[in-house]
Amino acid sequence: MNKDFISIHDITRYEFNELLDVALEIKEQPDKHRKALKGQVLAMIFEKPSLRTRMTFEVGMYELGGKGIYLSPAEIQLGKRETVEDVAHNLERWVDGIMIRTFGHDNVVRLARAASVPVINGLSDLSHPCQAMADFLTLREHKGGLSRLKLTYVGDGNNVCHSLMLAAAKAGTKMAVGTPKGYEPRPEMVKLALEDGKDTGFELLLTNDPKEAARDADAIYTDVWTSMGQESEKEARTKIFAPYQVNAALFAAAKPDAIFLHCLPAHREEEVSTEIFESYRSVVFDEAENRLHAQKAIMVTLMGNGKKNG
Repeated sequence: MNKDFISIHDITRYEFNELLDVALEIKEQPDKHRKALKGQVLAMIFEKPSLRTRMTFEVGMYELGGKGIYLSPAEIQLGKRETVEDVAHNLERWVDGIMIRTFGHDNVVRLARAASVPVINGLSDLSHPCQAMADFLTLREHKGGLSRLKLTYVGDGNNVCHSLMLAAAKAGTKMAVGTPKGYEPRPEMVKLALEDGKDTGFELLLTNDPKEAARDADAIYTDVWTSMGQESEKEARTKIFAPYQVNAALFAAAKPDAIFLHCLPAHREEEVSTEIFESYRSVVFDEAENRLHAQKAIMVTLMGNGKKNG
């Protein structure tokens, strides 16, 4: 596996499945990995706030025998107080790995190029690979073989959608994406997913009809309609996305045993009805838990050899 975890596109199909295997083993046998990262330190750069990302990385490092150190936007100010490269060269002298949750994807790429220690993409405006790994771990637990599934994503073709497409391509999962016109996933990300899925059985449907996307789905996934940094668009987006709410009417098009996924936080009665969010179909808190296990697998795989200052 590469030194860094920036995008699911960057890992092979074998590495993707191996990460899921490691995550499941860590979840089922946590004591076996208690000292996997003993004495190691992860710097956690946050330019966007987060409950799940901070808690799962910090708790994950603690449970693996190491420590996560939170760095707030005020302490870092990437590209303002000092360059991304200078931040990387400072941190690599002190820590064994870096996680970054940021706006511009270029910050992740530049940090990884400059740092000699592993860099993990905790989220960027382009992708959210740790979330997708947790999502596919959840799908595997609830549905078994990933290659037999159809995953439907409804809503904004955003960073979460991008990473789900890449994960589906690696897993050979069929995927349908239903978005309003003008809010489709980026063409370059669609192209990467189709390239990655050439030999896996991956199929991708892009449509502006949410019910067409949901037809015969094994799982329906959504995300907030207005992400951080888009607050000025909230009123307009709420009107545009209203027909894309995940509710009982939409689920009627899916398979009877279809499950509901959401990366959280959720805005009930916006992108998802309370009825669905609180129903037996919802596995959103299993997903949230699985962020911990998936990210432990990523950290163990990247940092397990303890190559600080290498």
